[in-house]
Amino acid sequence: MAHQPMLKFVKVARDMPLKRDAQARREDFHEIYAEYADAKAKEQASRCSQCGVPYCQSHCPLHNNIPDWLRLTAEGRLQEAYELSQATNTFPEICGRICPQDRLCEGNCVIEQSGHGTVTIGAVEKYITDTAWDEGWVKPIAPLQERAESVGIIGAGPGGLAAADVLRRQGVQVTVYDRYDRAGGLMTYGIPGFKLEKPVVMRRNQQLEQGGVTFRLDCNVGEDISFADLRAKHDAVIIATGVYKSRDLGGPGSGADGIIKALDYLTASNRKSFGDDVAEYDSGALNAEGKKVVVIGGGDTAMDCVRTAIRQGAESVKCLYRRDRANMPGSQREVQNAEEEGVQFEWLTAPMGFVGDPVEGVMVQRMRLGLPDATGRQMPEMIEGSDYMKPADIVIKALGFEPEALPTLWDVPELPVTRWGTIKAEFTTGATDLPGVYAVGDIVRGASLVVWAIRDGRDCAEAVMQQLNGASAVAAE
Repeated sequence: MAHQPMLKFVKVARDMPLKRDAQARREDFHEIYAEYADAKAKEQASRCSQCGVPYCQSHCPLHNNIPDWLRLTAEGRLQEAYELSQATNTFPEICGRICPQDRLCEGNCVIEQSGHGTVTIGAVEKYITDTAWDEGWVKPIAPLQERAESVGIIGAGPGGLAAADVLRRQGVQVTVYDRYDRAGGLMTYGIPGFKLEKPVVMRRNQQLEQGGVTFRLDCNVGEDISFADLRAKHDAVIIATGVYKSRDLGGPGSGADGIIKALDYLTASNRKSFGDDVAEYDSGALNAEGKKVVVIGGGDTAMDCVRTAIRQGAESVKCLYRRDRANMPGSQREVQNAEEEGVQFEWLTAPMGFVGDPVEGVMVQRMRLGLPDATGRQMPEMIEGSDYMKPADIVIKALGFEPEALPTLWDVPELPVTRWGTIKAEFTTGATDLPGVYAVGDIVRGASLVVWAIRDGRDCAEAVMQQLNGASAVAAE
């Protein structure tokens, strides 16, 4: 009978009087939709086999207790399901929307492996948390006791905000420093609103601020405040800057107008959705409307770009990737979504140069997969004499991100980094060789997933609490 709410949804929506007040019609719509969503969530949750070895849980970076909150959802105990989900995940409604479940929990569901289609874990996680917000089950951050110690967090992305949440709930005074004018990092400015609605992120930012977290936005460490001053000001410092330096693309004509960075493109689109004045968007420099768009890259950022271009009304959107579909680093679900929306993928192709200034086209070389490299991945090889020109009005470079040179930018040469420029830190605690300095998320791992940043932020916050408690115990002796 799980289909009955949907039948009612269709019938009532069809029969809804058109002349009724628009607000009343919207309320009816949401009420019917909520009933349908509730039935679908229970139906999907009841499909969980409650297997003895929950691979969904073991393949979740946060080790969320997925089988138990699915069982509670199937039983209609949504508040308990939410509380169990929230216990291990600072932002479950965000993970439910943007986690690559096909590579994590859902891809390792026993039912999926047996060929019967996975339980839609992400959709259920999103639903129970959205319901919790609607019903008032999400409680304010209210520490039982305030502490005198303070922690400074550099970066208001998922890792930094997750750490801020854990620390603030234990009474620590937390200040978050970020270069942007809104908190959220890539959740705010890098991920498109059709995947992660911006009010969802702003709601969590507001919860942290109302809970006593101080935000210093539009603040560049190394310019507006020095790293040394931060260390002197706080009992501990957590670096959660992420990796924002775009990998570049060379070749003849690579400096032409119309060849743009993915993050610049996505940020402009997201700022526009906030109602900001974005001159480069309005001028068309960062706007794909009516244009032939070529996106270079095969990760999730490339998928965000192609799907954004479709929504902006591009004349055509093509994605070039030097390997085949099976070897794409991005989510296969995202690729399927993009194809359904009209994106054309040209596999085993690589850019060799660009024509025109402003850009008029991409010189493309066909590739084939050769022998595996040290990681076991087949290396792309050029096919001689197979080059051609792909017309383009805008070319978006979505080749991934690298860390900025933080020791230089912050004038702290003793900050330890790897040969890739990421910060050397313990994966379990985030501790660096500098006393009281920690690092989490992409600035340690390299470009990774939001869910891993949340995990790192939570683990690091617990390590910081141990440091603060140890210092307090010594001071009390």
